[in-house]
Amino acid sequence: MSDPRMNRHKTRREQGDTTVRSGASTGRGGVSVALGNFFTHHAQAFIATLGQLSRRPFATFMTVAVIGIALAMPAGLYVLLNNAQRMIGNWEGASQISLFLKTGINESRAQQLVEQLHRRPEIAATDYISPDNALDEFRRLSGFGEALGALDENPLPAVLVVRLKKDVTDPVQIERLLEDLRKRSEVDIAQLDMQWVKRLYALMAMVQRGVLVLASLLGLAVLLVVGNTIRLAIQSRRDEIVITKLIGATDAFIRRPFLYSGAWYGIGGGLLALILVQLSLYILQQPVHNLALLYNSSFALYGLDLRTSTILLGGGGLLGLLGSWLAVGRHLKDIEPN
Repeated sequence: MSDPRMNRHKTRREQGDTTVRSGASTGRGGVSVALGNFFTHHAQAFIATLGQLSRRPFATFMTVAVIGIALAMPAGLYVLLNNAQRMIGNWEGASQISLFLKTGINESRAQQLVEQLHRRPEIAATDYISPDNALDEFRRLSGFGEALGALDENPLPAVLVVRLKKDVTDPVQIERLLEDLRKRSEVDIAQLDMQWVKRLYALMAMVQRGVLVLASLLGLAVLLVVGNTIRLAIQSRRDEIVITKLIGATDAFIRRPFLYSGAWYGIGGGLLALILVQLSLYILQQPVHNLALLYNSSFALYGLDLRTSTILLGGGGLLGLLGSWLAVGRHLKDIEPN
């Protein structure tokens, strides 16, 4: 026979467990509802601000155009620099080493040296020029044919022209290879004009640094343009903001549409910059192709790839968002109901 007091305690414990489970379930449901409302409000503000900007097409386009031109300049310089690096890498005559062999090295020994050099990973091909071929070429190109005919023997040595692979462009790597070839017992002189290589890479490094500086300055200009635009929008909606605060709206609620407006300005500017860069490359494509044909090259301009295009659009959006956030944080606190 059960004790009535134990039954009452058991009933209360079961009711308490039910209440805890119900509260936990309600808590989980409350979090889900809160998250749903959060994303819904942000999605509404995101779409609503786009509609507001579309109702002022001229003013919106002017702001987007300024941002697009500011972003297009460093992006265009980056593309030109990238194409210049590709052009240098595709220039077959860029990396060649001339090995003047010692006197007494016969053709058989020179061919063995050619095979040994061809096994090196940095070398694409090696051409052997015999002393007789070198003399014939010099006689044909120099114009001293009659004077050379008076010589008793051929003074020119055998030469190996070593062509490096296209991906071997580092001056330090090329200089190291040059020193290794110079130590060969068959080689008398190993010649490579390294000055132009060093100067070229120093120039490229300077241009890269200049592009970064220019991009930073123009990024700051984008922040100022978006910040000033958002400031004017805040001032024009001052009465609306005051009324909204009087009915209990939080600063986060008021700030949200201005932040998304700045993001839309930045994304629109990035998209316009992408169009301007691609249009400029299209205009330059035919003249560059004609110039490449004069040098027997198949070089063609490369545009912005997917990764760079994504960075350009995302960077524009982030700059717009940051500019609007700075402007809203500075000017929204000054608007308070009397």
